Amino acid sequence: MRLTVVGCSGSFPGPDSAASCYLVEAPYDGGTFRLLLDLGSGALGALQRHASLQSIDAVALSHLHADHCLDMCAFYVVRKYHPGRAWPVLPVYGPEGTGARLSRAYDLPAGRGMGEHFAFHPYPDSDFTIGPFTVTVTQVDHPAPSYALRVSDGERSLVYSGDTGPCMPLEQLAKDCDLLLAEASFLEGPDNPPHLHLTGKQTALIAEAAGARRLVLTHIPPWHSRDAVLDEAAGHFGGDVSLATPGTTYEV
Repeated sequence: MRLTVVGCSGSFPGPDSAASCYLVEAPYDGGTFRLLLDLGSGALGALQRHASLQSIDAVALSHLHADHCLDMCAFYVVRKYHPGRAWPVLPVYGPEGTGARLSRAYDLPAGRGMGEHFAFHPYPDSDFTIGPFTVTVTQVDHPAPSYALRVSDGERSLVYSGDTGPCMPLEQLAKDCDLLLAEASFLEGPDNPPHLHLTGKQTALIAEAAGARRLVLTHIPPWHSRDAVLDEAAGHFGGDVSLATPGTTYEV
């Protein structure tokens, strides 16, 4: 299983990165299955450096804030108006109401919305299958309904935090995972609002408690020093810890 960082800027696109988008690939049915975790602002352009848009097999959205989902509108335009042959309907997993939310964002009339091009599936209460992957989700601590996802190919597993404040469900989901891709949007300080985001230190403590083997810090807003976030995480996690960087690929 391979993870590629497409975009990792927190809250809005930065000068060096699109907003959240991660490409997960694994062998499947004689080829390669490509799953996107989020498709945030600016990410559709960057994605084309790593995979053709026609090769994407499914999308899973952690939540419906613009920096995690809004380039689905651009993806809709590609799929609807591309001059080549019609593309198959693409499975899209997300919180309840994802299809309606994205249709409103593109100002489509009520009714079918984007349904001719995307098949929307709300997250179930139990494990489910996307191609070669078994996916488990849990709701985490964020103002909008937000989900962390655990993706396994049967041998290895990665966990993506989505956006969250400190919470036990993320720690439980990440137990013994091979790679924890987790947000670290805040620096330590007394004025951080609750129930919103994690600091580098908080993320590292969650990774350590969960027994994760590797930690990748992501979703750092452009107004923060990435090195400062990494420094705050150092010393609180015994495994390998690094910063997500666009274009970096991890063999999980």
